[in-house]
Amino acid sequence: MAFAPHSLTMSDANAALEQGCAAIAAGESQIDLSQLVGADSTAVAALLAWKRVAQSKGKPLAFLGASASLKSLAKLYGVEDLLFA
Repeated sequence: MAFAPHSLTMSDANAALEQGCAAIAAGESQIDLSQLVGADSTAVAALLAWKRVAQSKGKPLAFLGASASLKSLAKLYGVEDLLFA
């Protein structure tokens, strides 16, 4: 089952980042964003960090169910193709 954070904002991103890194280390290759109810620019940083962690381990990582607003944030920062391609 894919790791599925519920919020990725400044106030809770550290905990979610650690949980996501642990899931990747345990072999997770997907992060389910469909349950995400809170996200700000911190979310983009967390997604990039998870991608780097997976890449450093030679593992693929896909983000599933990203909302239009999260994709819009990624596009604003010029990383949409890195995260959702």
